[in-house]
Amino acid sequence: MEAFLLGLDALLTPSVMIAILVGSVGGLLIGAVPGIGPAIAIAILLPATVFLDDLVSLVLLLGVYGSSMYGGAIPAILINTPGTPVNALTTYDGYAMTRRGEAGRALSLAYSSSFVGGCFSIMCALIALFLFGPYLRDLGALFGQRDILMAAVLGGVLLIAAHRQTMGIAAMLFGFGFLIAMIGRQSTRKIDRFTFDIEYLYSGFNLIVVIVGIFALSQALNLMTGKDDDPPEARVTDGILSGFKELAGKKIVAVCSACYGTVMGIIPGVGEFVAQFFSYSTARAISKDPTRFGHGSSEGLVASETSNNAVPAAAMIPLLALGVPGEALTAMMMVVFFDAGIKPGPDIFENNPDFLFSLFTALLIINVLVLMTLLISTKYIAKMIYIPNRFLGAFIMILSFVGVYSIRNSLADCMFAMVFGYIGYILRRLNWPLVPIVLGLVLGSIIVQRLTAGAGQIKSAIDLINRPVSGTLFVVILLVLGFIIYTVIKNRGRVMQ
Repeated sequence: MEAFLLGLDALLTPSVMIAILVGSVGGLLIGAVPGIGPAIAIAILLPATVFLDDLVSLVLLLGVYGSSMYGGAIPAILINTPGTPVNALTTYDGYAMTRRGEAGRALSLAYSSSFVGGCFSIMCALIALFLFGPYLRDLGALFGQRDILMAAVLGGVLLIAAHRQTMGIAAMLFGFGFLIAMIGRQSTRKIDRFTFDIEYLYSGFNLIVVIVGIFALSQALNLMTGKDDDPPEARVTDGILSGFKELAGKKIVAVCSACYGTVMGIIPGVGEFVAQFFSYSTARAISKDPTRFGHGSSEGLVASETSNNAVPAAAMIPLLALGVPGEALTAMMMVVFFDAGIKPGPDIFENNPDFLFSLFTALLIINVLVLMTLLISTKYIAKMIYIPNRFLGAFIMILSFVGVYSIRNSLADCMFAMVFGYIGYILRRLNWPLVPIVLGLVLGSIIVQRLTAGAGQIKSAIDLINRPVSGTLFVVILLVLGFIIYTVIKNRGRVMQ
């Protein structure tokens, strides 16, 4: 209880509350504009967090992360264009409801479902901290260098497994990110790795530079080279509060979807898409009229929006408990932890328990604030969908270069960000995923650091897995690899038939 009160006290400072407000409202606007998304927005904001306090930086990013999916439902429902990638499934039933003249009902259901999913996940995390916090402190004694190393390897394997249709491509891009993590001078032994005597590369690539290039600049190029299509006219006239009353009649779908989002958020490398798939499939299986799914089913809309908004709070758990980011957005937030001198992992429960409560309480406040904002401003936020793509792309590019240059006042950073921007642009045109590169860079850094730190205890390969935790994680890795091999063989068999 003392840790909770200390965390609440830190949260109620003016600077933190302003950051929550700016992040929440900003995330809504960003989500409502197709083509940006939280990953790009956070990539642009990361350079600015260098100059802010640690808690201010994190709640600002959490505000964008937690609220963007609310805003992303607006264009998905009104013009059949998801504001963020995870709102793609919302278009199936949301836009069909709009075409029936039920835009207000669809938006109301989306908001209420998102709010229930987000609050459910946050409360689960807070209850776990209250009940198991004292025991979680003992995890520090169980997790050594080799255990964290195996957890990072498991995160990479799960990431590859999550890309079912493109596992080979995901593995290749993850390896590319890992290679980027290897570049630089190894501090303890003074060994240069892939630096080619270029002074800039001695310290390795700055993670923020890579993220801004891969996500923000690549999308800016994508928008600037595309066409400015005029979206159809869409008006919001119905009441927004009615969704909560309707959601009360769909309790089973909402609870199941919230559970899926929470569980899938905890598993590294899985995230919103898999949670939505299971939620949507389950809702259709238990529905009295499954034929309506994809044609304006309110249950399908509830399943999609509840599950994707339950993921953000749950995705923080593997980052905080193991120091392993589950996806790109939490990987970006890890940069702020490092800059603040806070080491995510089992020790955080003993060293910074108040900090944990501050983060999850901030997420709860963000959900309430976002809902209040939406109830009074939806028809105005909906106008964001009409911003021309090329203007938006140019604006993103300017902000990206200003942010990258401000990190170290280095033109070299801007040039390398542009290189990664072109790489990301090519990957977008190929419809290849960008997330594996970022997670390969982050998890690769963890693997290299832990392997170097634990080198004195490793005499043979078996020493990597001779501890209870590392051994258990190794068994899980083998099971996941077995599943991947089985899936590949099964798909190949179908093709041959």
